[in-house]
Amino acid sequence: MNARVQLRPYRSDDEDATITLWQRTWQQAYPSIDFAARVAWWRARWRDELVPNAAIIVAEQEGVPVGFVTIDASGYLDQLVVAPDHWGSEIADRLVDEAKRASPDRITLLVNTDNSRAIRFYERNGFSHAGQDVNPASGRPVLKMEWNGSAE
Repeated sequence: MNARVQLRPYRSDDEDATITLWQRTWQQAYPSIDFAARVAWWRARWRDELVPNAAIIVAEQEGVPVGFVTIDASGYLDQLVVAPDHWGSEIADRLVDEAKRASPDRITLLVNTDNSRAIRFYERNGFSHAGQDVNPASGRPVLKMEWNGSAE
């Protein structure tokens, strides 16, 4: 029997666990990229951009973070991360629901165009395609997606 997953606000002592989870998840999604080389950049981005400017909700199981979502005051969802061994569970849905509560009018996000699994997930959760762009950090093509709370 699986232990219950609880959602709670981010705490500063979650930093190492959430960054490790972020790295592990992205490594699973893109095995050809060396994400270990990006940890220092991720940590700086986490501390300088995400923590001060976004609400972060952590999904925790038996005291261990197994997912998180970040949503800023403008409704931009920067990160939705779920541990690979929990892919396909309700954790991502629950985290998106929390983001919708935090930004009930509108949420925007960017998703790599080659991440069809994530695109299908967002579509199932009411997001629509809102254009194309290029990720300024990676140079990869991204799909702009949007959820409109007033449309639901």
